Amino acid sequence: MKRFWIRRAAKFLGFAILFVGLVGLAVMSLWNALLPPILGVTTITFCQALGLLVLSRLLFGGPGWRGGRGWGGGGPRNSIWKQKMAERWKHLTPEQREQMKAKWKDRCRGNNSGQ
Repeated sequence: MKRFWIRRAAKFLGFAILFVGLVGLAVMSLWNALLPPILGVTTITFCQALGLLVLSRLLFGGPGWRGGRGWGGGGPRNSIWKQKMAERWKHLTPEQREQMKAKWKDRCRGNNSGQ
């Protein structure tokens, strides 16, 4: 039984290394093929491509341990927010609901006449 888990962990580690290598190679190749001719920047190495992947994940995707579902995912935080809004919505009168709808329509249109 122990051998099974060791083999499974080794297989997972191998696939993870292969995946990171292929994604890093893709980033490096795309960067070197597109950006130097377009923007005049220098080419990057494989390690720099991996660094860009980590940096972009931290800046745009977060570290990934908060329970989200990947890029722009929702996760538990989103469902808690939806539950709170549904609870508030239940306690509003029909007039208050219409006022709230109108307020959000103005916000979404960019009509900031109330400020």
